[in-house]
Amino acid sequence: MSKLAIVFLFLFSVVINPFSADAQNQEKLDLVIKKINSGSKYLASVLLDENGKSRCEYSIIDGVWVDYEPAWHTGQLIFALSRAHDITQNSYYLESAQKAANWWCNLQITDNPPLNGMLNAIHGDGIEYIVFSTVSDGTAGLFHLYKKTGEPRYAEIPSQAGKWMYENMYIPEKGLCYDMADPKTGEIQKKRSAFWPDKEIQDLNDVARPNNEGSLFLDMYKFNKNEKYREAFINLSNSLVEKQGSEGLWMDFTPNDKSDNSIHPRFNLWYAESLLDAWDFTGDRKYLEGALKTAQMYNKLQQKDGTFFYTNFTDGTPPEKGSVSGSTVAFAGIIYLRLVKAGYASEFEKNVEKCFEWLVKNTYAENHPDPNLRGAFVETKVRMTKGKTVVFNRDVGTVFAVRFLADYYDFLTQKK
Repeated sequence: MSKLAIVFLFLFSVVINPFSADAQNQEKLDLVIKKINSGSKYLASVLLDENGKSRCEYSIIDGVWVDYEPAWHTGQLIFALSRAHDITQNSYYLESAQKAANWWCNLQITDNPPLNGMLNAIHGDGIEYIVFSTVSDGTAGLFHLYKKTGEPRYAEIPSQAGKWMYENMYIPEKGLCYDMADPKTGEIQKKRSAFWPDKEIQDLNDVARPNNEGSLFLDMYKFNKNEKYREAFINLSNSLVEKQGSEGLWMDFTPNDKSDNSIHPRFNLWYAESLLDAWDFTGDRKYLEGALKTAQMYNKLQQKDGTFFYTNFTDGTPPEKGSVSGSTVAFAGIIYLRLVKAGYASEFEKNVEKCFEWLVKNTYAENHPDPNLRGAFVETKVRMTKGKTVVFNRDVGTVFAVRFLADYYDFLTQKK
């Protein structure tokens, strides 16, 4: 074969051949964008109501929406939609994120002196208290949106709520924050937690947690440069490192439950995410190593096909398979991706691909007969109530899928 023919065949294989690496990568990027758009349209047009609040959980059998911790769920939507706009520049997503952020900001309390500045973020579902993490973990999207739009209230109102919590709920000497405040009086629940209604004897770990979800105090410090918030964030991050179990989890705190060794699927990932924020901020490897331990445990919990079930156990008991948690697949993928970027590609790059493939497979069709499910990602909650089966598809499956896909798109384009 002549040299000219060899050159021609080479060029044909890498430029024209649809199975070349570049063509395959572009095909994957196109699929990622397609899934971001599908999920984001669902977030903006189905999950947000006319006021900008998340409709939360959809009862598939009854065909109705049910509120559950709406301030937290709406905060999650804000983050996902603003990240979708980062990737697609679709103005509809940004406008929807702002609509949701305006609803969230309007929860600020301004007419009750003991609580002024705080957010009226009542948990609901039998817990009629303002919950620290309901506020703090909903703020990350607001700060991200502030950076995108320059709208001051998207940083000011979360910071004012954070100031109230710092002054009333933060326990610096313990590296903890109380969980609950009375929405009328502002009284902090220091003796008993509504999270444990049947637990007769309760201690500090039952009514307070490290509560570092959302890295609120770090965002506040970056916004207003008040040193005490930087110190609080570092203190809570150190507390997480100190209180992390050898398995990489935080079993002393609800919604994990040491009594039966059960694990909430996302709770530990939030703490790991805040540790990665601490690693990025300080460069101290102890935070990176803490997040690494969590991810290694989740690698053990994840099924071979990529599935995470909602309830898992630390003692080797098989997971309860009634409810499938797509949000955990996506959130674990977010943590895996950050660890790949931190130098652990050999350990977690396959996990990232497993999460991506699972999410691509587990979506409702955009022409699904039920318009309340079109384009959603799978996140089921199944339970029996007085002999009746209740099946929900939860908003968080789509929220975290869009966040992961946005991060994954950035990762793929940076690799090119």
